[in-house]
Amino acid sequence: MDHSEQQHLMKAPFYAEQAGEVALFEHAFRQRLPVLIKGPTGCGKTRFVEHMATRLGRPLITVSCHDDLSAADLVGRHLIGEQGTVWHDGPLARAVRSGAICYLDEVVEARKDTTVVLHPLADDRRVLPIERTGEQLVAPPGFMLVISYNPGYQNLLKSLKPSTRQRFVALSFGYPAPEVERSIVVAEAGVDPSMAGRLVKLAEALRRLTNHDLEETVSTRLLVMAARLVASGLPLAVACRSAIVDALTDDHETAAALDEVVQAMLGTAT
Repeated sequence: MDHSEQQHLMKAPFYAEQAGEVALFEHAFRQRLPVLIKGPTGCGKTRFVEHMATRLGRPLITVSCHDDLSAADLVGRHLIGEQGTVWHDGPLARAVRSGAICYLDEVVEARKDTTVVLHPLADDRRVLPIERTGEQLVAPPGFMLVISYNPGYQNLLKSLKPSTRQRFVALSFGYPAPEVERSIVVAEAGVDPSMAGRLVKLAEALRRLTNHDLEETVSTRLLVMAARLVASGLPLAVACRSAIVDALTDDHETAAALDEVVQAMLGTAT
């Protein structure tokens, strides 16, 4: 089994529900419908899928999509071995054969021709044609296709075609409400609620900034990273500088502006 394939565990990974997405996902699974999750970086999309795979008792196969990801990378290819040419399934074919949840993270990063292979799996046919072997894999009831992307990164060259997205049930994710985000930071980093609350208030202030050219604002993931550094004994100022400010920008002026917000909100000099 590939390192990206995770067998379900007895206890689901921690996930703090925001707006009924757990029930919607369960209904989609029971109705054999594929799911599209859209939301900013670090808002919990991957953790949610991991949580749901465990909750539903299904193995999970995750593919991190990138510019060079081809259809053959997903479906499979013939490889030359000691016994001659042998067919090797790709992660999508393995997921279909085993009845797993296949999660394609940041699917818009993949090559345009790659997403076309998803179409027969994402409609009522639920089949994966493998042209090179002549097989037509029929997805069992336990198989589910889940894709995600970040709408903030979309442009004319990287967007999901209507013919693809209209095959999916869509879930829109944002950053959690403050009280939910505090509970996440406490659970994930082991800091006390007071420290978690201070970091969440900092995130709210940073997310209100509109006059700086940031590709992304501070995510829940970055808050957890900063909190973990604090929990291990690193000063709060150093933790915020390393896990938040320097992670958001390389520009010195922008970093200085972010530092000012950190100091004003937390009372720490960075």
